[in-house]
Amino acid sequence: MKQVIVVRSDLKMGKGKLAAQVAHASLEAYKKAGKEKVRVWEREGSKKIVVKVDSLEELLDLERKAKELKIPNALIRDAGLTQLEEGTITCLGLGPDEDEKIDRLTGKLKLL
Repeated sequence: MKQVIVVRSDLKMGKGKLAAQVAHASLEAYKKAGKEKVRVWEREGSKKIVVKVDSLEELLDLERKAKELKIPNALIRDAGLTQLEEGTITCLGLGPDEDEKIDRLTGKLKLL
């Protein structure tokens, strides 16, 4: 079991902003996972991986595919209080879910 956070690299967020957005995505996707998936994921060490995409279009395509595969997911929109415009989509949290399911979507993406 693992969780993958997919970040838009085209936004050029500062390190603090990026860390906050990744944390939001991790927590929101976690909230959508079933109790059994969460229990197994936590027992196995709560593995998290952060990868990147180059555009909003790529991120939205991953979200659509995650929904088709019934992978818990959370699309994160910024509140617009600091670096980004309100509503800017920054990242996507996927899982926790089975490694194989998530790898179908993210296995070829580069690490952040």
